[in-house]
Amino acid sequence: MHIISNIALISINETLLFQLFSFLIFLFIINRIMFRPLQSVMDNRKKHMDKIQTDTVDAIKELESLTQNLKAQESEVRTEALELKREVEESGSRQAAEVFAASKKEIETLKEKAEMEVKARIAEERKHLQKESQALAVTVMEKLLDRRLAP
Repeated sequence: MHIISNIALISINETLLFQLFSFLIFLFIINRIMFRPLQSVMDNRKKHMDKIQTDTVDAIKELESLTQNLKAQESEVRTEALELKREVEESGSRQAAEVFAASKKEIETLKEKAEMEVKARIAEERKHLQKESQALAVTVMEKLLDRRLAP
C-alpha cells in the first residue's frame, strides 16, 4: 500500500464528478421545492399590493368626486333654501300688508260708524236740550215775571 500525499484542496477524480452531480440535483430540487413557490408567492403578493394601491387611488378619486358632488348639491340646496326663504318672507310681507290694510279699513269703518253714532247722539241731545232749554226759559221767565205764560 502506497500512501499518496496530496496537499491540494481539490483533487479531480470521480468524487468531484459525484459531488458536482449531487449539487446540480440539489439545485434542481431546491429550485422546484423552494424558489419557484417562493417566487410565485412574491409575485402574487406584488400583484395584490399593486391591486390594493390602484384600488386606493381609485377610492381616493371616487371620494374626491363624491365630495365635489356633495358640495355641488349642498350649494344647490342652499340656493334653493335661500330662494324659498325669500319667497316665504315676501309672502309674509304681502300677508302682513294685507292684514294691515284690512285692519286699517276696519278701523276706518269703525271710526266712521262711531262718528255717525256720536253725531246722531249729539243731534238727539240737541233736540232734547232745546226742549229742556225752552222749558227752563219759560220757567225762568215765569219766575221773573211772577206770572204764568201761555204756551
